[in-house]
Amino acid sequence: MTAPTGPSAATSDSGRTGPLAGVRVIDMATVVMGPYAAQILGDLGADVIKIESPKDTVRNGTLFRTPGMTPLNLNVNRNKRSVALNLKDETDHEKALKLIGGADILITNMRIGALRRLGMDHDSLAESFPHLIYAHAQGFRPDSDRANLAAYDETVQAASGLLDLADRAGDIGAPVVLPSIFADKVAALTIAYSALAALHHQRATGQGQLVEVPMADTMLAFNLVEHLQGAAFEPPMGETGFAPSLTKGHRARPTKDGLAMIIPYSPQNCRDIFHAAGRSELADDPRVNGKILDARADGEAIAEMIESVTPNLTTAEWIDVCTERSIPVGPVLKLDEAADDDYVREGHLLDLTEHPTEGAYRVVGVPMNFSATPGSIRGHAPLPGQHTDEVLREFGAA
Repeated sequence: MTAPTGPSAATSDSGRTGPLAGVRVIDMATVVMGPYAAQILGDLGADVIKIESPKDTVRNGTLFRTPGMTPLNLNVNRNKRSVALNLKDETDHEKALKLIGGADILITNMRIGALRRLGMDHDSLAESFPHLIYAHAQGFRPDSDRANLAAYDETVQAASGLLDLADRAGDIGAPVVLPSIFADKVAALTIAYSALAALHHQRATGQGQLVEVPMADTMLAFNLVEHLQGAAFEPPMGETGFAPSLTKGHRARPTKDGLAMIIPYSPQNCRDIFHAAGRSELADDPRVNGKILDARADGEAIAEMIESVTPNLTTAEWIDVCTERSIPVGPVLKLDEAADDDYVREGHLLDLTEHPTEGAYRVVGVPMNFSATPGSIRGHAPLPGQHTDEVLREFGAA
């Protein structure tokens, strides 16, 4: 393996912690997908510099104490330094190129056409910056006939079959978008691990490369892991769709005092539930006495049997019963209860902290643990352009 080359090789960045200390990232992305990927790298110790325009959509919203400092921005732009540049301005454009040349990784989700007009597409930058890892994300593959389609989380959910899966699971007659920017965040995770793989190659060879992450492709691959099913064979041996996830029984169950997510995955799980609820006669039903549960044929009937007995015990009692018998179980928490949940509080997954300009706010914790090089939240989300002068001086671009 050759010695590391590129900007990070000469940068100890000794003040930083985390496995990516010494790595420099330029976040030239908007909305959530790219910025979230950059945030993850920042949490892991990278020096992330956000080049942003005055109208970054992450800063849009009606909830703020200072304009632009929205709840989404406070979390997704933490551990970053903000540089405000107008890429259409010749002077600012040159400054941006100086920053990009001093970085290991560039993350952008701008459309190819816009990048080409700016001279900031991969081909335009690769000759000047051969070390650069150019991570580009967009809705659809750039070599496809859908390349120029505007892509939003909802449209990618639809194009990847996710809406169909939600409709089949709920049987409600009209596809419903999952109430989370699911495609954006899955693509963000893909950007992060793909950039790290390219970084490993860069460290070994000194060479950067183009890393393309189309949202639609990412979500199709993500969905098909379990849902390809019978269509994996040619000719097909059955329908697409992972039956245990698509039956109506794949839902929370009523208990004596609320709801619990009780998911029996085996005939023995079902029989244990019936015995614990005092309905041992149901354990003799042939549908729960085979080697496996037939989710496609018997899923709804078994679900009705389970839900006829779960109100016999409280949620806490079911958690004890299921834990003792290795049956998947969990409480059903409302989203706004998360801050008061013991698990969340003890794991520092949502901590109250103090922003220097915004005051008290809750920050989402770093979800992974490293025994030797832990990630951290070292810096609050900056005000727009807060670090422009500092960073430009540091890169010799002032």
